[in-house]
Amino acid sequence: MEGAERDGLLRRIAPDVKLGRDVRVHAFVNLYGCEIGDETSIGTFVEIQKGVKIGARCKIQSHSFICEGVTIEDEVFVGHNVNFLNDRFPRATNADGTRKTEADWTLERTLVKRRAAVGTGAVILPGLTIGAEAIVGAGSVVTQDVPDRATVVGNPARLLAIKS
Repeated sequence: MEGAERDGLLRRIAPDVKLGRDVRVHAFVNLYGCEIGDETSIGTFVEIQKGVKIGARCKIQSHSFICEGVTIEDEVFVGHNVNFLNDRFPRATNADGTRKTEADWTLERTLVKRRAAVGTGAVILPGLTIGAEAIVGAGSVVTQDVPDRATVVGNPARLLAIKS
């Protein structure tokens, strides 16, 4: 197989995806209903869901999951295997045993501000803001907002320092 035919098997980019100029998308991705800014790089085995907005000159490393409700501003680094969540109370069924549908949960939005960096293996709980130029250490579980220029580490993530 060659060119576009092979690429169709290696990555799935839905027709409703808005790609900026010079976006690099590697093999084995799943993108649908999202917007990707200019000069951003998307690594292998990444899924980006509907309604996600990713800014310009970002780097999204392999195996990361960016769910509906996430906005990532310009020049953000997202390390390998980072997972964003958008449902604080996930369940497969309602209390009466019926299967949950889109109407049975509340989307919680997450914002990652300009020039932040999220380390490998971090988990970002729903409804949070990661501040501008903040650093989330590898493997951290972020359970509360991260201030601008702060470094947080651990499970749960705790403030290590704030850069002046």
